[in-house]
Amino acid sequence: MQNVTDILSDEHRNIMGVIELILNECEEIEKGKAIDAAFFEQAIDFIKNYADKFHHAKEEDILFIAMLENEDCMHCNPVPVMLHEHEEGRDFVRGMEDGLSGSDKEKVIENARGYSFLLMDHIYKEDHILYPMAEQAIPEEEKEKILLQYDAVLKEHNTGGRISSYLNLLARA
Repeated sequence: MQNVTDILSDEHRNIMGVIELILNECEEIEKGKAIDAAFFEQAIDFIKNYADKFHHAKEEDILFIAMLENEDCMHCNPVPVMLHEHEEGRDFVRGMEDGLSGSDKEKVIENARGYSFLLMDHIYKEDHILYPMAEQAIPEEEKEKILLQYDAVLKEHNTGGRISSYLNLLARA
């Protein structure tokens, strides 16, 4: 059976690709390039819909709940920290939006970098600490149910090929 965290780790690679684009764009702005509002709007759309609504829906509403139901199998509970970091990421996204709406390039850069560095660290912790814990804590019979729930999330969020449209941003790399 497939690990229930493999799909999430694959999605992390997409998120990291967008983070790389965001950091590159910040560097270009600091070298004198004007803010590319269309790029940041597309990046924010990716973050809000692919990373948050699609990816985090699987983590927060499925995987984390399954882990908490099997909490006695874990030596510690990292879920509250991960949820807190998801909220911090949302705060940085709101800051990027505020910076864009006010044409405040420093605010855009500060929040874009804050989001990027937070997520780089966050994804590392999930891929190397949280996900291996999840694979150990969640019984095999529950993993099949989790994979079916992931499929339901995909169907819900992929109407009209929306997932592919979010990944079009990665073509800039």
